[in-house]
Amino acid sequence: MSAIATKDRSAPAAARPLLGWARDLVTPALRDEVGRVPAPEARVVGYHRGWTEADGTPLPAGPAGGGKAVRPALVLLSAQAVGGTAEDAVPGAVAVELVHDFSLLHDDVIDGDRLRRHRPAAWTVFGTPAAVLTGDALLVCALRALGRVPGPAGHLAVREMLSMLAELMVGQSQDVAFEDRRHVEVDQYLAMAAGKTGALMGTACALGGLLSGAPERRVDGLRDFGRCLGVAFQCVDDLLGIWGASDRSGKPVGADIAARKKSLPVVAALADRGEAGRHLADLLERPGPLEEAEVALAVELVERAGGRERTEQEVRRQTAAAMRALARAEPSPEAYRRLHDLALLLTGRDH
Repeated sequence: MSAIATKDRSAPAAARPLLGWARDLVTPALRDEVGRVPAPEARVVGYHRGWTEADGTPLPAGPAGGGKAVRPALVLLSAQAVGGTAEDAVPGAVAVELVHDFSLLHDDVIDGDRLRRHRPAAWTVFGTPAAVLTGDALLVCALRALGRVPGPAGHLAVREMLSMLAELMVGQSQDVAFEDRRHVEVDQYLAMAAGKTGALMGTACALGGLLSGAPERRVDGLRDFGRCLGVAFQCVDDLLGIWGASDRSGKPVGADIAARKKSLPVVAALADRGEAGRHLADLLERPGPLEEAEVALAVELVERAGGRERTEQEVRRQTAAAMRALARAEPSPEAYRRLHDLALLLTGRDH
């Protein structure tokens, strides 16, 4: 069942071609930018994005190769929403995709995650130093791609990206700090998600507007749309981290519970003062790794304590807020429909 309720069940299917369109439009420029990375790091990028095997052997292009192109699609569609062209927004799409990959490479190292996009994570193949350096190289490439945009639009785009990176850093820091805290409030978690995930999606949408020369009020609407959508997206990812099948989430089932990750379902469940919430807290505070049976019990307790329901409610709330913000950007009816359909696709990833 979808994480959000929608009467239009055809919307997610209608949005999927938009991701392929964005990927096809951005990939040549993305490969060109990655070609400027030193050879050792370029090899890691090729593997991480699914372009090559670990030894550099090219892989056939496919719908999963190189990621889903969610953020590039948001950039390109946001440009069209305010009367610009997708082609003019390609530097922004390249930049946000590079920053996304930078964050994934570093996240996997920080979290010790061994799977990424259904393959061994880059750090497990090439080593931690190579993964960290590759992430750093991609961040430089992202800023360089925006820095080549001429005129005021380029200046505004770089400033937007730098502001987002500051938020991303804070969000990542909070996420790491939460793992050592016994108690995290739901509002604290949502603030972290707004920085860790919402900021990049918000910037993706804002860049589409900025590179199209849209006025500030329309850019603000696009940014807020992306930020709220990003928080909803993170909440769905949290659901997948506990209840999602491995072939869909790219992680083992129950992986976030086994890692004692304080995702939103867990945070909400631990706030429950009933028996299930107390039992869950006792279980997660036990020393040593959780056994398979204990992971299964913890998953059951999270659901009984209301963690799943609270997270699904938040997905719906953030999605509704996103669509209200999008209306403030005054998109054309067709652009609104496309971004609406894409939002439904992104917040119903347990299909």
